[in-house]
Amino acid sequence: MSDTEKITVNLGIVDLGRIDLLVQEGYYSTRADFIRTAIRNQLDRQQTAVESITTRKSMVIGTLNLTRKDLEQKRETKEMVNVKVIGMLILSDDISPSLALDTIQSITVRGVIKAPEDVKEALAERFH
Repeated sequence: MSDTEKITVNLGIVDLGRIDLLVQEGYYSTRADFIRTAIRNQLDRQQTAVESITTRKSMVIGTLNLTRKDLEQKRETKEMVNVKVIGMLILSDDISPSLALDTIQSITVRGVIKAPEDVKEALAERFH
């Protein structure tokens, strides 16, 4: 499983030309290197805001991996979970749609969700 996700970014031709000039002059090795650096710099500048929001909203930063065993324990105690993740949510392949529906009240993910397709479909109305 990769720690990266591919995205598409549309840029104006002038901005792209400026990036290409910096790459050509050796400031960055590639366009992607420039874009990754720019994103990291912006995230560093906004770190306080990100921390404040994640604390206020009780969000997990990074990867949250929920297993069948985790959800079966929740079902036994009749507990419903509200999943909030910045990064990646992984629902293991052995989780059934019915187990997910019995235990997951809502899902908010700013990033990537890796789960069996039938589980995603069953939970579709619970995604925020």
